[in-house]
Amino acid sequence: MSTWRPHPRIRVVAIGLHWRDGRLLAAEVRDDAGRIKGVRPLGGEIEFGESWHAALVREFNEELGIDVTIASEPLLLENIFVHEGSTGHEVMFVAEVAFPEGAFAGQDRIDFREDNGEEIVARWFDLADLDLDGGPSLYPTGLKDVLRGNGYKTN
Repeated sequence: MSTWRPHPRIRVVAIGLHWRDGRLLAAEVRDDAGRIKGVRPLGGEIEFGESWHAALVREFNEELGIDVTIASEPLLLENIFVHEGSTGHEVMFVAEVAFPEGAFAGQDRIDFREDNGEEIVARWFDLADLDLDGGPSLYPTGLKDVLRGNGYKTN
């Protein structure tokens, strides 16, 4: 298992919110021991000269092999966090995405690999099951409250 640490700089990222039956698609985030500590919507870093919109479409194509449609205006969030003792800092464009008709129908989970070879598992989560004592957190911290306050498909 590889150990991931935040980059020692501010990253600009785009993440996509995909909903199925009121549940949010998110990738598992693991600690160094391999335990699931949280989940995070899919997406990734915006490359120099690339728009947030193009980055989000590219990331889903690279990770899942599908072409998504951006279905909302973006929310802009700042995410300062600590992972395994290292501080990370991100500026995030967060938008809803629609999958092509029938994509991943009947699947409860999606397995894929990051560019670095890391194996990732993504599943659909009910927001009510996240950010509870003893359960996985939704990252970035505070996203659950933002989603509920902005009328996203959380029920």
